[in-house]
Amino acid sequence: MSLLAQRLQGFGTTVFAEMSALAVATGSVNLGQGFPDTPGPPEVLDVARAAIGTELDQYPPGPGLPVLREAVAAHQLRFRGLSYDPATEVLVTAGATEALAGALLGLLDPGDEVVVFEPLYDSYAACIAMAGGVVVPVPLRPPPPGETGRWTFDPAELRAAVTPRTTLLLLNTPHNPTGKVFDRAELALVADVVREHDLVALTDEVYEHLVFTGAEHVSLAELPGMRERTLVVSSGGKTFSTTGWKVGWVCGPAELVTCVRTAKQFLTYVNAGPFQPAIAAGLGLPDAFFTRVATDLEHQRDQLVAGLVQAGLPVVSPEATYFATVRVDGDGLAFCRELPHRVGVVAVPMSAFYLPQHAELGRDLVRFAFCKRPEVLAEAVARLTA
Repeated sequence: MSLLAQRLQGFGTTVFAEMSALAVATGSVNLGQGFPDTPGPPEVLDVARAAIGTELDQYPPGPGLPVLREAVAAHQLRFRGLSYDPATEVLVTAGATEALAGALLGLLDPGDEVVVFEPLYDSYAACIAMAGGVVVPVPLRPPPPGETGRWTFDPAELRAAVTPRTTLLLLNTPHNPTGKVFDRAELALVADVVREHDLVALTDEVYEHLVFTGAEHVSLAELPGMRERTLVVSSGGKTFSTTGWKVGWVCGPAELVTCVRTAKQFLTYVNAGPFQPAIAAGLGLPDAFFTRVATDLEHQRDQLVAGLVQAGLPVVSPEATYFATVRVDGDGLAFCRELPHRVGVVAVPMSAFYLPQHAELGRDLVRFAFCKRPEVLAEAVARLTA
């Protein structure tokens, strides 16, 4: 008999742990996990260094340090044109993951349904399950084999996913794992569904600044009638290459943020005291910094994509994020388990980002991360094309 709670049955050790262990065992280049291998900007790191050993090592206020909440509010106004009261409409969390978990725990009752696009980041289904909710997926589809294009969804399938039990729509844009950026027309469709059915929207926007030429990130909360029903989640980890600091936040109407805070205070309570002013400093960096981060990453994308194509792996080139998707001939999980032994490169199967009953949709898809130094990517490409 399993001792694991029924609601968490099926959420075992992730494939990321398996692939990372394979990378170590085989001496492979690890393009599986999405974390950068370079330090963040000194303007951010120096603030954290100066804060360590001071009173900031102790518990920060429950909602987060005022300096960070004010910086988040200023960031939202500067980049999204959205005005939030830092005292009541901004909450600091232990990364975006806790913000999402707090929102789901604070807003869902048992049996409530959550509409989410699939493939989906793996924590979503687990957090919805912990809250007693039910995942209702809407498929994102890559372009057909041999064709170029974007990941798309069927508006009719989105509308059909909503039932009387639906209370929340969870939107991830820019999207992990596909690298898709929902454009304004797609966001308008999503907003229509949310408004028509009086839903709450929860958006995961952690890759908001890592968007490439030809795409534009727009927050769902920017659309008419959406600010008052949307919780916007982001973090500093991806933008400032500080994924281990776990400094995230959620912005929204005070009533919704209070729901998140009520759950969040019994999770970590508070976190990352010395890192909060550092992320605040990062959010205030000039526009040139944010432009450069995206441009540098776009060069890394192009480097890896060219190498994957040269290796005979058809690519759905991403519009944002850290990741590129390829089609393989056969089973993606088997491909990923064999690749380290064959050429010394690690990737992850996209089937890991689908619900078990839908894993076949991602069976022939594999994700590679390009958030690595150019010399690391060059070594990976050399191994793949040898």
